[in-house]
Amino acid sequence: MNTFDTLFYSIFTFFKPKYKQKSNSIAIAYISILQCALLLLLGVFFAKFFNQMNVTTMSKEKAWTLFVLVSGFVFFKNWMQYTGKRRMMIHAKMNKKIKPQHNIWLLLLLPVGVLVLVLILFQAT
Repeated sequence: MNTFDTLFYSIFTFFKPKYKQKSNSIAIAYISILQCALLLLLGVFFAKFFNQMNVTTMSKEKAWTLFVLVSGFVFFKNWMQYTGKRRMMIHAKMNKKIKPQHNIWLLLLLPVGVLVLVLILFQAT
C-alpha cells in the first residue's frame, strides 16, 4: 500500500458514516484532485526551472493540453483502481492494522496548500 491508499482510506472512513454511498466518490475525487495538484506543482516547477536554464521544451499550450490529458488519465485510473477489488483489499488491510490518525482537516486543506504553492511558484520569475 502506498501513501495515496492510506489517504484514500482516511477520507473514505471519515465520510462513510455521514454519506454512506457517496463516500467512495468523495474519496476518489479527493485523491484525484490531490494527485493532479501535485502533478501541476511538478510541471510548474520544471517549467520555471527550464525557463531559467534557457531550455525550450514545449509551448505553454502544449503543456496545458498535456496536463489536461494526464489529469483525465489520473481520474480514470483512480476510478478504476478504487471502485473494485483494490478498495476491498485496502479495507481488509487497514482493518488489520492500527488506523493511522491523520488530521482530517489537514488532509482536506492539503490540495489547497499545494495549489497555493503552485500559484507562488507560477508568479516567481
